[in-house]
Amino acid sequence: MSSQPPPTLDDLRIRRDARPASSRGPFPWLIIGLIVLVAALVVWWFLRPRPLAVRTAVARELASGPGADRTVLNASGYVTARREATVSSKVTGKVTEVLIEEGVRVADGQILARLDDTNVQASLRLARAQLAAVEAGFEETRVRVREAELELQRQTALTRAGVNAQSDFDRAEAAASAFRARLAQQRAELTVAERTVAVWQQQLDDTVIRAPFAGIVTSKNAQPGEMISPMSAGGFTRTGICTIVDMESLEIEIDVNESYINRVTAGQPVEAALDAYADWKIPCQVIAIIPTADRQKSTVRVRVGFDRLDPRILPQMSIKVAFRENTAATPAGTASAPRGVIVPQSALRSSDGRDIVFVFKNGRAERRAVAVARTQDSETLVSSGLAAGEKIIVDAPATLADGAAVTEEKKP
Repeated sequence: MSSQPPPTLDDLRIRRDARPASSRGPFPWLIIGLIVLVAALVVWWFLRPRPLAVRTAVARELASGPGADRTVLNASGYVTARREATVSSKVTGKVTEVLIEEGVRVADGQILARLDDTNVQASLRLARAQLAAVEAGFEETRVRVREAELELQRQTALTRAGVNAQSDFDRAEAAASAFRARLAQQRAELTVAERTVAVWQQQLDDTVIRAPFAGIVTSKNAQPGEMISPMSAGGFTRTGICTIVDMESLEIEIDVNESYINRVTAGQPVEAALDAYADWKIPCQVIAIIPTADRQKSTVRVRVGFDRLDPRILPQMSIKVAFRENTAATPAGTASAPRGVIVPQSALRSSDGRDIVFVFKNGRAERRAVAVARTQDSETLVSSGLAAGEKIIVDAPATLADGAAVTEEKKP
């Protein structure tokens, strides 16, 4: 038999104060929603379209009208100094003091270094002592000559009066002549002694190394304690103290192919641009064309001078130049120079039979149809479609489209 109690009416009563055990509220669903939202933002961040990095260039205005210039030849070269010297000494000696460092500006005749002058000082003191001894003997002989001449005058007067013997007159005359000869000899010895002192004084001056001209020290080649010599002696002997460059003598040296040398003339205007400052246009002009060619390279050396020097221009810098031609010299009846802007040839693209460029504007690539007047070397003259000063995209990728988001590459 079952031991369970019989059901009662209380077992069928509904208890309204009891809550379902499975009810937990909206909090877990809120957490799940936030996690899904953050994950969606992360995925969008990594998968979002990013601006394309592009290189840009500025469209340059082409001068027009009377006196305008156009490029007839592009070349490259280096900045060189017309006056540059490795300063050495005239004598071999040990360096005791160096008074300059790289980058220091020095004046003409400024002391750069000193050599050991101990032996030279001793020889100079000896030469001066010998000079003093010769001078003392010379003064004594001068007194003797004066005394002998007075005695000769007395003997001459006595001989004429018939009071003195001829032999006394002869002895006085011989003594005076001997002292004059001795004075002349000592005068020559005095000259030799003075020249000896001058030689040793010059040797002493040679131990002080001075700047041959005003300029800037570009290299320091010796230190105190090292030996220096005007010629190569091997071993650890230096041949120079430092190198000085006259920054006022900077110019451009260019090797022009002899096939194009007919485009260059003396006094011709030139526009130069340093590789370090590509956007800085430097006005120059041709100084001279060296009248000889290099048979190995088939080139002719051309010297180009700066119209105005600048501290940013340094020796041995790479530089590109554009030789200009004055259109004022164009014969009458010829076509006038075209107008427009200059852009790199790599900025042009062809689409549907038309020349186009992409303009960098407000972070977007704007497609622009242009009219090309001419192309020379790596530059193109655009007669319409662009304005001077606008930024254009160079070497645009094939996938670049109108309105695409772009950003400028950072220059190193």
